Amino acid sequence: MRKKIVAGNWKMNKNYTDGLSLFSEVLNMVKDEVRGQQQVIVCAPFIHLHSLTALAKGHAQLSVGAQNMHQEASGAYTGEISGEMLASVGVQHVILGHSERRQYFGETDALLAKKVDAALGNGLAPIFCIGETLTEREGGSHFDVVKKQLADGTFHLSADDFKKLVIAYEPVWAIGTGLTATDEQAQEIHAFIRKQIAEKYGEAVADETSILYGGSCNPKNAGGLFAQADIDGGLIGGASLKSRDFVDIAKTYN
Repeated sequence: MRKKIVAGNWKMNKNYTDGLSLFSEVLNMVKDEVRGQQQVIVCAPFIHLHSLTALAKGHAQLSVGAQNMHQEASGAYTGEISGEMLASVGVQHVILGHSERRQYFGETDALLAKKVDAALGNGLAPIFCIGETLTEREGGSHFDVVKKQLADGTFHLSADDFKKLVIAYEPVWAIGTGLTATDEQAQEIHAFIRKQIAEKYGEAVADETSILYGGSCNPKNAGGLFAQADIDGGLIGGASLKSRDFVDIAKTYN
């Protein structure tokens, strides 16, 4: 059975003290209120990771992820962080290919394929993001865009390695805008993504792959989105900065 996952992406928010406070609130709420088998992941800025993994220790339902990493193991890459560094502080997941990384930092599918390899090589589970812009959707090329991002970034992997990934579909036009894909729009493209995986790796692998929706998901719309057959949870941005909202989204699976 596919894992149900609610992952929070704090982006570049929260100083050290505020981040620990927010995570502690989430931890206590998850412990007291989350009753299903869903996995809750918090992807925080680098300054928080060591402390958050320490707080999360012993809480199997809650884990910690990073928001990015470099593709090389070490070297003269000032300001970067490696997979080995992340793993050394207990991080279990890493977001790769987020639309903001693609847009603002020029990350290409070829570069992301290397990052995926580096993450897996260090025992990290990538949350691999794909999604189209508003122009691409309005132009009718959204299926082609998503197919290419998925294939070029991950289809070089063996089936065993691909099974370690979580895929996150994020319609770029819905991130931080308050716009959300309808339940039907989201289901349609999630089913398309699963079909691409099945054609490459077979039905068994496709059926095991968790595909998350990311794009202004909140407590009010999570129920409808998560009820869709091919949506296995969410990659949550703004709502993950509010402990009550974030945990209420996770509780959708109770």
